[in-house]
Amino acid sequence: MSKPIVAVVGRPNVGKSTLFNKLIGQRLSIVEDTPGVTRDRIYAECEWLNHRFMLVDTGGIEPYSDDVILSQMRRQAELAIESANVIILVTNIRDGVTATDQEVAAMLLKSGKPIVLCVNKVDGIGEVPPEFYEFYNLGLGDPIAVSSVHGHGTGDLLDEVLKHLSQEEEEEEDEGLIKVAVIGKPNVGKSSLINRMAGEERVIVSNIAGTTRDAVDTTVENEYGRFLFIDTAGIRRKSKVLENIERYSVLRAFMAVDRADVAVIVIDATVGFTEQDSKVAGYAHEQGKGCIVAVNKWDAVPDKTDRTMKEFTDKLKVDFSFMSYVPFVFISALTGQRVNRLYDLIRQVSEKNSFRASTGALNDLLAYATARVQPPSDKGKRLKIYYITQASTQPPTFVAFVNRRELFHFSYQRYLENQIRETFDLTGTPIRFIVRERDRNDS
Repeated sequence: MSKPIVAVVGRPNVGKSTLFNKLIGQRLSIVEDTPGVTRDRIYAECEWLNHRFMLVDTGGIEPYSDDVILSQMRRQAELAIESANVIILVTNIRDGVTATDQEVAAMLLKSGKPIVLCVNKVDGIGEVPPEFYEFYNLGLGDPIAVSSVHGHGTGDLLDEVLKHLSQEEEEEEDEGLIKVAVIGKPNVGKSSLINRMAGEERVIVSNIAGTTRDAVDTTVENEYGRFLFIDTAGIRRKSKVLENIERYSVLRAFMAVDRADVAVIVIDATVGFTEQDSKVAGYAHEQGKGCIVAVNKWDAVPDKTDRTMKEFTDKLKVDFSFMSYVPFVFISALTGQRVNRLYDLIRQVSEKNSFRASTGALNDLLAYATARVQPPSDKGKRLKIYYITQASTQPPTFVAFVNRRELFHFSYQRYLENQIRETFDLTGTPIRFIVRERDRNDS
């Protein structure tokens, strides 16, 4: 059975994200003293008294705003409320009960869901201040005084949440779940792709570059397997990262890659490859992740012929020469064209990233490769490769034991890497080579 969901909602800038981070015990949601910083729903597991549930941080609700982003934030909060088992309404004692608080409370009461009223920023210890009692006017029962900065009252808050949760909340470990980071520069269609694959309006989609600031998780299960898609803020050039908010978001995108098994690098077919795409892809490559390049907006490319895709692929092979192992798929998140092919490709790349070869098979390959192309020599000394073994996976990492490390030239190492890649069909995953030198007296 899946974990129950607890949504943290409220008007902007009452401290929802600070409370969320305190409850989950890590800095996941962006915290900044600017209303509207959290735009998408953020999910994380929370545990209290041996009960586990999913906690959802949401953007602030502005009931009557016509602003495009604020109205979509409101819709995201509404979606979180619809899927939640329990709702925590966060208010702020410094501002008292506002008209927006009353509107949000009325909206929550209509949902029929259990509501726990949190009065945040009660930072003092001891008796609550007199203004605390005005929050009874919201008609949501006994408010709970909390300081999300210091952690006061969070235990009482979680106790109240547990009263409303079913006891049948334990979930088996997510075996076989493939974690996929969807990365790329801003406005290439990452959020649209996630929504297409999830089959629901999961992430804010807007043609305003940089709309997604937080990393967002979406689980999809189908005939291809179980996938956890992590949408990320678009990674911008550092020169354009001026606000603290944007800086956090770039860090979040890199953290999402760190969490993932496979990185889907989304590029815009109407723009083509850019220098920033190479930086995004390069980070995933450096982290040893399985990688796929998804060329999005293929439907918007004008005047296509039967040669357009091949010509585009040939150019991408040059652009991505630093990661020649990466497969390309041409998709349209808008129409769904070839999106389903991504599932099978992700699964295959994940398997290759976790591939392990036997030492026997590797040394059979070594004997063939060295007979075909003799190892290099220098000043009368020839490279001897005694044997190769695999040290680890994710990415596949091989250790070669040699007589002299300096004789193992980069070009010959690349030759052996290519032999291993071709023999074991390691499409979509980087491989690593570690060279170890044995005692020179044995050479």
